[in-house]
Amino acid sequence: MTKLFNFKYYYLKMQITDFLKHHYKHFNAAALIDAADGYIAHLNEGGKMMITLAGAMSTAEMGKSLAEMIRQDKVQIISCTGANLEEDIMNLVAHSHYKRVPNYRDLSPQDEWDLLENHYNRVTDTCIPEEEAFRRLQKHLIQVWSDAESKGERYFPHEFMYKMLLSGDLEQYYEIDPKDSWMLAAAQKNIPIVVPGWEDSTMGNIFATYCIKGQLKASTTKSGIEYMMWLADWYPKNSGGKGVGFFQIGGGIAGDFPICVVPMLYQDMEMHDIPFWSYFCQISDSTTSYGSYSGAVPNEKITWGKLDINTPKYIIESDATIVAPLVFAIILGG
Repeated sequence: MTKLFNFKYYYLKMQITDFLKHHYKHFNAAALIDAADGYIAHLNEGGKMMITLAGAMSTAEMGKSLAEMIRQDKVQIISCTGANLEEDIMNLVAHSHYKRVPNYRDLSPQDEWDLLENHYNRVTDTCIPEEEAFRRLQKHLIQVWSDAESKGERYFPHEFMYKMLLSGDLEQYYEIDPKDSWMLAAAQKNIPIVVPGWEDSTMGNIFATYCIKGQLKASTTKSGIEYMMWLADWYPKNSGGKGVGFFQIGGGIAGDFPICVVPMLYQDMEMHDIPFWSYFCQISDSTTSYGSYSGAVPNEKITWGKLDINTPKYIIESDATIVAPLVFAIILGG
């Protein structure tokens, strides 16, 4: 039965690939094909790949395709915001309690207040339930945090999430097919994750409240500086041969934090044998003239010592929730 399912899965992916390569010939459509083909070539030549997740990709259910990318070893390391780290798990344990608001553009301030009063937090057209999502995770995370602290142990934010997922304690709440959770797939593969600015997330805020009340020590969770130190050790060990590629969904701190490890090692640590990122693609709808990192064109990164002149560079100026699953479909079928 498993073999039959896999055959159907790959056949569907090939159908999607054939369709895209037949119709996507110009402009951003062509850039999508080029970026996917470049990604496949990079892996086929022995390279590794980092995927970075900004925005609300987990709430957009990117896990439906990203989880399979993880299972098939199409990505070796992930950088994401604290929101993406937790919201994939929230969707896993509280999906049926979510509320979709297709007419979100028409909501009045009173409509928004009513959502708050009913314990919903809105992300564009999707409302996340406070009790079934946020508080459910809090209940289990406080146990994981407290257990580590009682043993004098310290972990990164994603490692605490892994412990919670792998304990099996959340299985009683699963409301989607577990194979559609990218965090569960990552935990099962123990794929490394970097979470810069984790404090800027709901679980980060909740952890801070326990520290303020004296119930936990801030040092129990490893910091962003320690994430950079870890990445500075990981990158040289994994950038030999074809090197490490960088597939950036959105921009922001999830992208800029990890990409900076190369100029930090080369310029500040004076390790002059550090290779540049060896593939780069960004999916973004930001405009470069606004001066943001998210809108910066790939060539600008040459001036910062992040990319080489000859690094394959792609930019797909479109909505990541539309584009990324299509790129992943080509990669998984390729």
